[in-house]
Amino acid sequence: MSTVRTIVTHVDEVWAEPGGPRVGPVRRAAAAAVVANPWAGRPVGCDLGEEAPELAARLAVELTGRLLEQLGGAAAVAAFGKGAVVGLDGEVEHGAALIHTPYFGNLLREMTGGTSIIAFADDRSAAGSPLTVPLWHKTAAATRSHYQTVQIRVPDAPRPDEIVVVAAAAAGPRPHPRIGDRTTDADVTLEDVKQPV
Repeated sequence: MSTVRTIVTHVDEVWAEPGGPRVGPVRRAAAAAVVANPWAGRPVGCDLGEEAPELAARLAVELTGRLLEQLGGAAAVAAFGKGAVVGLDGEVEHGAALIHTPYFGNLLREMTGGTSIIAFADDRSAAGSPLTVPLWHKTAAATRSHYQTVQIRVPDAPRPDEIVVVAAAAAGPRPHPRIGDRTTDADVTLEDVKQPV
């Protein structure tokens, strides 16, 4: 069983855009757990299913619990996302095996009261690399006002044989959203926007 080495929680508050009136604070949070990669050293193509359920579920509960604590409970969460950064000796698929499963995603959705598919980011990189996690509305993914990101990094992780797993959320939309909603967009095709060169 992989053990958690470090948990980092990042919270920011958006109060205003440069030159604009105060809109916040709108809190955004990310919680990241550093775990030993249970598949480190195994050949590419090996089965990832055996270790994933228990570890993914533990991480989902722990990280989502921290988000709820920072944002004020499930009712305060408006948007969510998830991510993973695999150390250089692992495969991106190792991170996917933890976050792209019902053992992580379904629990994150249930604990936050969400129904949308969860926006995500995954990568393989050296220790200290930041991960920018996209967020969108937890029940209405087409709601553009909630398209935003939160960035997190763990200074000494992931080591080559580790994975950083991230859950992220926001308590509101971007400041001053005004680009409309996907559900009310015109039906635009390439033919509609062709311009002479």
